[in-house]
Amino acid sequence: MRAQLKKPLRPAKPPKSPAECAQGQCLCGAVRLEIDVPARWAWHDHSPASRRAHGAAYATYVGSYRSRFRITEGADEITRFVDQGTGTARSFCARCGTPLAYERARAPTMVNIPRALFDTRTGREPRYHIAIDELRDWAYTGAPLAPLKGFPGVVWERPRRKKRPER
Repeated sequence: MRAQLKKPLRPAKPPKSPAECAQGQCLCGAVRLEIDVPARWAWHDHSPASRRAHGAAYATYVGSYRSRFRITEGADEITRFVDQGTGTARSFCARCGTPLAYERARAPTMVNIPRALFDTRTGREPRYHIAIDELRDWAYTGAPLAPLKGFPGVVWERPRRKKRPER
């Protein structure tokens, strides 16, 4: 028997003080949320599903107990995609499309939130990599970068010079 996903995200308990929580929002600001700090965990997810859902090389998440997660504004602006095959649900802002939460039926007490929604610390650093074997060859992996002349704020990975054959 497959576990069922909880109901869609809705407002919960009154907000805590800013010192006890990390506050986040979607791109357009219609949806605001918060979690109690510290978050339960944090990780980088290289799986194809997260890569496609975020349109990025990988997604970085913080995990929180559902009881420590709150929608403080814009609950009516949230839409959900439920994948019955995998037992997962992804919530998005219906206005701007920002990914807001990732839930799994096999972990019904947890909610995973994209780390980028928070401007402040969440109490956990992402130290884990999920599905690292799915890392794409075009993803940045920490190669040295140099400023690109004439473009302030832009850095690039210089191509490696080919060794000249000795004569």
